[in-house]
Order: sequence, then structure tokens, then C-alpha cells
Amino acid sequence: MIEARHLRVLRAVAATGSFSAAARELGCTQPAVSQQMKALESSAGTPLLIRTGREMRLTQAGEALVRHASGILAGLTAAEEEVAAIAGLRAGRVRLVSFPSGSSTLVPGALAALRAAHPGTRVSLVEAEPPRSVEMLREGDCDIALAFRYGTSGAEWDDLVVRPLLTDRLIGLVPEGHRLAGADAVGIGELADESWIAGCPRCRRQLVEVCEESGFTPRIDFATDDYPAVIGLVGASLGVAVLPELAIESVRPKGARTVTVEPAVEREIVALTLPDLAQVPAVAATLDQLSLAAAR
Repeated sequence: MIEARHLRVLRAVAATGSFSAAARELGCTQPAVSQQMKALESSAGTPLLIRTGREMRLTQAGEALVRHASGILAGLTAAEEEVAAIAGLRAGRVRLVSFPSGSSTLVPGALAALRAAHPGTRVSLVEAEPPRSVEMLREGDCDIALAFRYGTSGAEWDDLVVRPLLTDRLIGLVPEGHRLAGADAVGIGELADESWIAGCPRCRRQLVEVCEESGFTPRIDFATDDYPAVIGLVGASLGVAVLPELAIESVRPKGARTVTVEPAVEREIVALTLPDLAQVPAVAATLDQLSLAAAR
């Protein structure tokens, strides 16, 4: 019989490439990792790893087992959490991953409300932008991923439970002394000759697409995932930018002015989880609180 602890070790070995690195990641000894891998190969009845000097590669059987491990471990985690939460959410754990502007706006109120209602439920938070956050969810490294997408195509999330939260419009940012700083609305084509400051890779790609639809390619002189840095660069008159409204809410735009950009560009903010995890009361309660926070 294949044991879950052995699958976790196999996944760590596959990810790190060695027993010693896997041991460091798992917080155990290298001999313990070696013993558990031998036990797993014995249970499987076939070699799972090929050892050639310092290099370690998965066999075909090993690749198949790693491919199924995340779903198996997610299902086991769901079962464990549901059992622990049967007694009215007096226990439980939720691992949340969020993009930065969501962490500073939606997450604090949602987690404060969750803690007040269910003080025994523990929630951890790490930050990652999609698509990395969605990969973490599928790999079993989190229970809920706060993510966003541009457009309406949902095929990339067909295997997940999608909880829509809100629609977030992109807002223009120009320096206070800019010729368009007092405008009610600005056509993005009016900024064609400006120096641009771009955000995360997905936002950067969307910016280029929107500008090209308006007949120009933006000259991106600065690129940073840090929204306060974007606002600081605009405030120093080093360029213009478009940022999600959530990002502007979380940072005081010193030295910069916001303007409405036409045509309107919006992103959909959602909370994602796996179907099995959606049945876990602590996860369901967290999703509910994120929905309430988005509606405020």
C-alpha cells in the first residue's frame, strides 16, 4: 500500500533533484528520505528513481506517481481538514496565497472577520502573482488562491472551483504636472508618446495588447512588480502607468494623479480552490469572508 508520507517525500525528491535537498525541505535526515523512498519503491513494485552519480531522474513509473501525487495529497488534506472541522470549526487550517494588491485590500478584512467568527481556524498567507499562485494550488501548496484574469476565457481554470469576487478596472496614473492630470477621461492613444512604467508580467502583457489595439506599442522604460514603486516612479515624472484600482486603493499616490482611461480595461478578481477542498468547512468559510470583503 502506498502511503501519503512516502508520496510527499517522492514529490520533494522530484522537485529538488536529490535526497539531501529533499531532506532539508522536509526537515528530516537524508537517511530517512532514502528509507522512505525504498519503502515506496517496494510498495510500487518497480523502481521510481534512476541514480547516476549525483544526478537523480524519475523513471516512467516515478513520473506517473508524481503526476498523481498532488491530487492524492490534496484529497487527503481535504479529508483531514473536514474531519477536524466537524466540531463546528473549532480546528482547521487554511493556506491562502494572494497577489499583493489583494493582500492589502481584500485579505485583511476577510481574515479578521474569519478569526472573530472561528478563532480556532488558523490561516497562513503568502504572496504570488498568477499564474504561479494557481500552480501552487494545483501542486497542493495552498488551499485558496486569490487570482485575477483579463477577458472572459475561463478554460485555464476549468478544473478548479471559481468564486468570483469583483471586477477591478485599470486606472491611469500620470505625474501631477502632466498635461492630462486634470482630465476627466483619457484615451489611451493620447499617451502613445509617453514613457511607460509596467507592472507584473501578466499586467505588462495586457498593457501591450491594449495599447496595440489603440494603434501604438508602448515604450516601457521601467518594469516592476512593486506597485508603490510604480506610483513612486510616476510621481517622480519618470513616466505614466495604468494600475488596477485595488492597487491604487492600497497605496497613497504621492506626486501622481489618477485618470480614467478609455477604453475601459477590467480584470476579474476571483478566489480559486480545488473541488475537494471546497467541501472543507474552514476553506468554505474563508471563501465566504473573501466574498463579503469584496462586496464592502
